[in-house]
Amino acid sequence: MKAAVYYENGGPEVLKYEDAPDPTCNPGAVIIRVEAIAIEGGDVLNRFGGALITKPHIVGYQAAGEIVEVGSEVRHLKVGQRVATMNAFGSHAELRSVHARTVWPVPDGFDIGKASMIPVAFGTADDCLFLAGHLKAGETVLVQAGASGVGTAAIQLAKRAGARVLATASSNERLERLKPLGLDEGINYKTEDLAKAVMRLTDNKGVDLVVDSVGGSTLQASINSLGFRGRVSIVGQAGRERQVVDVSTLMGGNRSLNGVLFGADIMTDRFHDNVQRLINEAARGELQVVTDRSFPLSEAAAAHAYIESRQAVGRVLLIP
Repeated sequence: MKAAVYYENGGPEVLKYEDAPDPTCNPGAVIIRVEAIAIEGGDVLNRFGGALITKPHIVGYQAAGEIVEVGSEVRHLKVGQRVATMNAFGSHAELRSVHARTVWPVPDGFDIGKASMIPVAFGTADDCLFLAGHLKAGETVLVQAGASGVGTAAIQLAKRAGARVLATASSNERLERLKPLGLDEGINYKTEDLAKAVMRLTDNKGVDLVVDSVGGSTLQASINSLGFRGRVSIVGQAGRERQVVDVSTLMGGNRSLNGVLFGADIMTDRFHDNVQRLINEAARGELQVVTDRSFPLSEAAAAHAYIESRQAVGRVLLIP
């Protein structure tokens, strides 16, 4: 098979398009012929500095396609099914092997590219808002990196739940593109002080919940944007900065900081069923899956570079 591989960590230029061994199918796994690869923020971070579990390494959490082989212990999936998949690595390839527990059937007629983007982005956003964030109707939410995959999902899910939604992005043009998803107020973090902007937009009350996938110095700004008993769901480190916060700033307003690792309960029924629900809702048109653009798998380096340029709104796809 062909794959985008790398032999050392670094910038997008370390990605090479080469022949790689076909994956093997373990008893509890399936192999899919990949039709669409959703590049995750974690894929970019892992390429930059994550462990090389294999060498050469094939990065990537998410891909969707058609099952071509089923392990001997798998009973609920079959060859020929269209599915979305998730794994710790291996998406940037023409074939991938994944445990059957992290495989979700794609409803008939639903676009396979959109299906590939749902598990991590929408599943993460849902956990940040509801499992960790305890969001209730009438509350105000701030979504950091609103134009990201998790951001575009969180805006929609929060709005649907009856929240007022604020979000940050690096340009006014990107913020405008988020309004059809349910954004009420946008904050350009390049030109505005975040906490001051939040207080201005909330009559100095602050927000009830922040979904923060950026981390680093942005995390302190998220905490400073909270109101009384406000919560932050911290779910990433896209900014690549060390996490440094003044925890005393949590105490004055009885605020809380909750860490979210979406894959921590990856093998549970709750995890599996929640992702399937989100896929089904998107297939029915109840959620919008935002695709910025697609690149051929052979141009994976260019796709990663484009993501790092912070121009995208939604997910970027690779097509084998």
